[in-house]
Amino acid sequence: MMKFEDIYRFFQAPPPFYLNKELAVCYVLAVLTRGDSYGTELIQLLETEYPAYRLSDTVLYSALKFLEEEGIITGYWKKVEGRGRPRRMYQIQAETAQRAQDLSRLWQEYVRKYHTVPHSPGLAHSGSSS
Repeated sequence: MMKFEDIYRFFQAPPPFYLNKELAVCYVLAVLTRGDSYGTELIQLLETEYPAYRLSDTVLYSALKFLEEEGIITGYWKKVEGRGRPRRMYQIQAETAQRAQDLSRLWQEYVRKYHTVPHSPGLAHSGSSS
């Protein structure tokens, strides 16, 4: 049974928002415009740079597959120092850089528009004036 404290707890520490495929495509391109990356790193960067968001493996690899099939990105294998097996790295194709830039801008605009205020206990007012 839900209680009022459950509602307050939800808003004090909201659960993360999982990206859908459309957002994932734009997020991936936003990262790849900064340099080549691989799947696990893309997920970790999202959690580090945008703590309110999460990206499932399924959605990420679906987005990567879409981008490869559309010729926006290409993948290659690279041995990463300190890792056992090679990583599948992704990079933006030079001839599609403009489209990649446009789509990555959609991600930046989305984040600014919908999630600009970081959670801060100092912003909540209890109704008392100081």
